[in-house]
This record gives sequence, C-alpha cells and structure tokens, in this order.
Amino acid sequence: MVDVILDIPIAAVPGKPAAAFRKLLHNPGGVVGGVIIAIVVLMGLLAPWLGTIDPTAINPIARNRIPGAEFSMRTDTGERIKMIALFGTDGLGRDIYSRVVYGARISLLVGVSVALISVAVGLFIGLLAGFIRILDAVIMRIMDGLMAIPAILLAIAMVSLFRSSVLTVIIAITVPQIPGVVRLVRAIVLSVREEPYVEAAVTLGTSTPKLLWRHVLPNTIAPMIVQGTFICASAILVEAILSFLGIGVPPEVPTWGNIMADGRQVFSLFPHNIIYPGVFLALTILAVNVLGDGLRDTIDPKMAKRV
Repeated sequence: MVDVILDIPIAAVPGKPAAAFRKLLHNPGGVVGGVIIAIVVLMGLLAPWLGTIDPTAINPIARNRIPGAEFSMRTDTGERIKMIALFGTDGLGRDIYSRVVYGARISLLVGVSVALISVAVGLFIGLLAGFIRILDAVIMRIMDGLMAIPAILLAIAMVSLFRSSVLTVIIAITVPQIPGVVRLVRAIVLSVREEPYVEAAVTLGTSTPKLLWRHVLPNTIAPMIVQGTFICASAILVEAILSFLGIGVPPEVPTWGNIMADGRQVFSLFPHNIIYPGVFLALTILAVNVLGDGLRDTIDPKMAKRV
C-alpha cells in the first residue's frame, strides 16, 4: 500500500499542459496579456527591421521634432533623404520611434533574466531551508536581513558600486528578489514535508535529493511560474527607474527609462519624449501582471476549482 502512495505523482498543474493551455485560453485577462507580450517580444526581435533608422544616430538639425514631422538625414554615401518621425525626435535629434522599438529588447532581457535567475536561486535555497532544519534558521535570518532593505535602495547601492552595464543591472535587481522566492518555496516545503506520502518515503529510507526531486519540487512548479511573471514585471519597472535616475543601463543604450530620462527636462514643451516610452512601459508591465493572474487562475489547484 505504501508503494502505491509513493508512486502517485504530485503535480501542481492540473491535468496535462495542453489542458492547462486550453483553460488559459478561456481566461480573457490571460489572453490579452499574452497577446500584448507576444507583440512586444516580436517588436524586440524584429527591431532591426521595424526601426526606421539607427536609434543612436544623432541629427542636430532635427532636434525636438513633434510626432509625424519630416526631417532630413545624411546616409553613409552622403546622400540626404527625408524621413518621418513617427514618435518625434529628442533633444539630440534621435528618432524616438526607433529608440522605443530597440528599448523593448533591454526591458525584456532584464525582466526575463531577473525572473529566471531569482526563481532558480530562490528555489534551490528555499528547498534547502525548508527541508534541512539545521540550515533553516541561518538561511532565513540572511533572507530577513536582505528583505529589511528596500529593494530599490539595494539595487541602487549595488549599481553604484560597479560599472554601469546591463549585467550589473540584472544582478542588482535579482538580489532583492531572491528572499521573496526563498520564503515562498520554504513555506511550500514546510507544508509538503508533513504530507503522509513524504513521511512514508522518509520511513523507507529515500535519500534527501531524491525526495526533494520527486515529491517536493513538483509542488513548487506552479507557484514559481506565477511568481516568475510578477518578478519579471517588477524587474522591468525597476530597470526603467534605475535608467531614469541615470544609474542603470549606460545612457547611450536605448531603453525606455533612458528615453524618458533624456526628455524629462523638456517635458512641458515636448511631452512626446516621455509619453511614448511611458505608454509602452506601462502596457508591458500591465500585460505581464495580467498574464500572471491568468496563469495563477489556470494552474493553481485551488483557483482552478473556482473557474
């Protein structure tokens, strides 16, 4: 009888992945969020083809043009051509539309990287803290210490200590996110390890690594997927804040935060410098959060019963 209990798979996702995907398609919020994210991803991937000109090209004679205005620029061969500034130009004559399109790459790179790294590291540490009692107190006091520092201040401090780069920003945003993941995983593990099938496996002498892999880890998959989406949205926002403050990604790199930082001094006269990247930033963050809510409703067993 014990063997039968131990062979029951403990999956957090109800049904097969295909069934979960079909359930997600019936969630309006999840569908809308997924479509918007897909558009932003395609925009970033196709930036060399969607962008009209080099996002870093400076054109002093086309400074602060309003959206839809025409301007001329010189090609590599010396020929002058006329262009249309779909989103206008900034104080250096750079095309805001091209900069917004290329800025999607950095935002998505930072968001996805922070989500993956923080979930992976937090999952590993949380499993150890929740299942190995001797490590629990030490690990959780370290996590409590990190959580006592506001995430944005910790990120600013880390970026200030090292050379400004995309990698530095990713690390600086990841570190404050890890304690939250650790606490979530630890809570799940503390609940799961009291289940009869886990106690039976321990009684039979199942090794700790096998126990974690087969019986504990599957119960963390669904919460980690949902948590990852919220971390991704938070990371995109924090990257924009750091860039806006001038301590994130280098200013010459087109990011939504950098674009808004360049236009803040002339916002009253040329609001398009901030409005367009701000709209794309807000829509992306909203879409990721809405998709996260849809995933939670779809794959969380308790929420699935209500749908």
